[in-house]
Amino acid sequence: MDIDELYYDAVDLLKAMIATESVSREEKTVADVIEAAMRGYGLGVRRAGNNLWVESNDFDPAKPTILLNSHIDTVKPVEGWTRDPFTPDVTDDDVLYGLGSNDAGASVVTLMGAFRYLTAHEQPCNYIFLASCEEEVSGKNGVEKVLPMLPKIDVAIVGEPTQLEPAIAEKGLMVLDGEAIGVAGHAARNEGVNAIYKAIEAIGRLRAVRFERDSELLGPVKVTVAQINAGTQHNVVPDRCTMVVDVRTTDASDNLATLSVLRDAVGDLCTLTPRSTRLNPSGIDQGHSLVRRLVMMGKKPFGSPTLSDQALMPFPSLKLGPGDSARSHTADEYIKLGEILEALHTYCTLLDGYKV
Repeated sequence: MDIDELYYDAVDLLKAMIATESVSREEKTVADVIEAAMRGYGLGVRRAGNNLWVESNDFDPAKPTILLNSHIDTVKPVEGWTRDPFTPDVTDDDVLYGLGSNDAGASVVTLMGAFRYLTAHEQPCNYIFLASCEEEVSGKNGVEKVLPMLPKIDVAIVGEPTQLEPAIAEKGLMVLDGEAIGVAGHAARNEGVNAIYKAIEAIGRLRAVRFERDSELLGPVKVTVAQINAGTQHNVVPDRCTMVVDVRTTDASDNLATLSVLRDAVGDLCTLTPRSTRLNPSGIDQGHSLVRRLVMMGKKPFGSPTLSDQALMPFPSLKLGPGDSARSHTADEYIKLGEILEALHTYCTLLDGYKV
C-alpha cells in the first residue's frame, strides 16, 4: 500500500473530524464520521459507544498483539481563536488549523493509516487500531470500557503530540479533597479554633514533603494546592476549611504510596480524600525492544508530565505522535501537513516486520 495514498486519506479524514464537533462525552457524530471512513477503507469496524476498533484480518492468538490507540475527543475551544475552530483551514505553507488537529486528530488518522499499511501483508504481530473517546476527561466510557473487550495486548503505542519522540514514562494524577475542621467562635474574642490556620499548617507540610527518590525520567512527585475555601463572614472564626490538591505521581511512587506519604505528613491537621486513584503513572522499560528500535531510528526517549489513556493500560506502553504538546488546548491549534506524512513514515518504518 502506498504511503502517499494513505497521507491524502489521512488529511481528508482529519479535515472531516475538525469540521465535526467532538467535545468529550459528545463524540457520537465524529465517531460516525470515522466509522464511515473506516468502512470505506474496507476495515471491519467494531464499536462500543463512541469507541471504534479493528483487528488484523489474519489475527492469530499465538502471535503477540500491538495496540495502536489515540483519542477522538477534544476540549472545548478556548477564547482567543482568530479562526473558526471547526473549519479546517490549510494555509499556503501547508499548516492545517482546527480544534483537535494537533491533539490528537493527527495521531488518530496516521495510526489508522499505519494500521492499513501494516495489515496489508503478513506481520509477525497482530495489530489492533483503537480510536477511543473521553480521553480529555479520563472518562470511564473510553479506553477503560473497551480494554476488557480486546484480546491480550503485549504493548501499545498511544498517539499523542510528542514531536514523534517517544515518551516512555508518564506522570499519573490524583486529585485530593482536603478538609480541616476547627471550632467556630466570635472573631472579636479569643475563642474557637480557626480551620484556616490548620489548613495553612497542613499546606506548609505538603510543600515540605520529600519522597525517598525521584523518577529518573519524570523527576519528583509534584504536589500543588490548587483551591482553598473557608469562612462565612468576617466576624466568625471558620470551623471548616476545604482545599483541592493536584498530585502528579511518578514511577518512583505510585498513587497509593504517594497518598500514604501525604496523609502521614499532614497528620490530624486535615483529611485527604482522593477522588480516584485509578490514573497511575505508566510507561515502558527503556530496554524494551520497541524502545531500542526507536533509539536506532535516532529518536530520543523522554518522560512526559501530561496525562493520557496510558494511565489506564495495564501493559507496557509509550506515547508517540505528530505535533507538539505545547499547541494542545490553545487557540488556533494546528498541525503541519509535513508532520502527518512524517508520522506515517515513522510508524510504518518502526513497526513493519517488528517482533515483540
